[in-house]
Amino acid sequence: MKPTALIAAALALLLSACASVTPPPTAAAPVTAATAQPAASIVVRPPRIDRSYTSQNQDSRALYIVLHYTVIDWEKSLKVLTTGGQVSAHYLVRDNPVASYALVDENRRAWHAGLSYWAGNTNLNSASIGIEIVNAGFVDTPAGRVYAPFPQAQIDEVIALVRDIQQRHNVKPERIIGHADIAPGRKQDPGPNFPWKQLADAGLIPWPDGPLVMVKMLEHEVAPREVGWLQERLARIGYNVSRSGQMDVPTKEVVATFQMKYRPRDISGAVDAETAALIEVASTPSAMRVAGAAEGEVRPYTSRW
Repeated sequence: MKPTALIAAALALLLSACASVTPPPTAAAPVTAATAQPAASIVVRPPRIDRSYTSQNQDSRALYIVLHYTVIDWEKSLKVLTTGGQVSAHYLVRDNPVASYALVDENRRAWHAGLSYWAGNTNLNSASIGIEIVNAGFVDTPAGRVYAPFPQAQIDEVIALVRDIQQRHNVKPERIIGHADIAPGRKQDPGPNFPWKQLADAGLIPWPDGPLVMVKMLEHEVAPREVGWLQERLARIGYNVSRSGQMDVPTKEVVATFQMKYRPRDISGAVDAETAALIEVASTPSAMRVAGAAEGEVRPYTSRW
C-alpha cells in the first residue's frame, strides 16, 4: 500500500474512534416549579388509643390550694387576672356582690404562686389551684400597717369553694395554705385578717390543740428554746426557713407569717412563749386537730406524717 493510502486509512480509523467516545456530561438543568415532580402525599391518622384500662397508681395534679388577696378592687382584679398582666388564678372571689369566678381551667396551670416553697416542694404553680380574693390588702400608716377586713359573706363563699375543690381533688388539709406561707417575707396575703380558724372549724384545715398549747406555753415561759430548735420545727411544718441558728431576718419573716395564721393579733415576728408553744404543737404529729362532720366533733390529725 502506498504511503498516502496508509495515511488516509489511519486518519479514517482515528475519526471513527473519536466518534464512539461518550461526550462529557453537561450541567443539569435547574429544577423549577414547572419541572419538579410532586412529592408523595403523607397520610396523617390519629393514634389508636385503647382506654379500657385505668391504673390505680395516680392522683390529681392539684396537690395544693393557695389563697391570695388581690390588693385592688373587683374591676382591676378581673382585668389584671384575665389580660396581659402575666398573672392569673383559677378562681377570683368577688366581695360585693359575693360570687366566685372561674378564670383558668383546673387542669391547666395558672400563674399565681411565683417563686414558692412548701414542705420540700417548689414551683407550686404546677401543682396547685390558686384562689384570689378581692381585698384591699394593707396600707402603712404612722400607727403601723393596717389590713383590710373580709366581709363574712365573702369568707363563707371562700369556704364553700375550698371545700368543693378539696373534695374533688382530695387535697390534704395541711396543703391548704396562703401565699405568704409559700413565700414568707416576699408576700403577706391573705394577711392576718383572713380567718383561718373558720376554715379549721369547717373541717378544711388542721388546727393546734388548744389545751396542749396552754401547757406548752408554761413550759416555754420557764425554759425558752434556742433559735435552732424553732427553725427546725418551722421546717417540719413546711416553711422554707433559715437554719442559721440565729434570729435573722428570714427567720423573723417566717415567724411573722406563722403568726398571721395562728396568732394574728401580734405578727411582729418576735418569739414569745405563746408563739413557741404554737410552733411546737403545729409541728408535732399527734397534736393537731381537725373538725369532724358532727357539730363539736374534733379528732386528731396526722396526715402530714
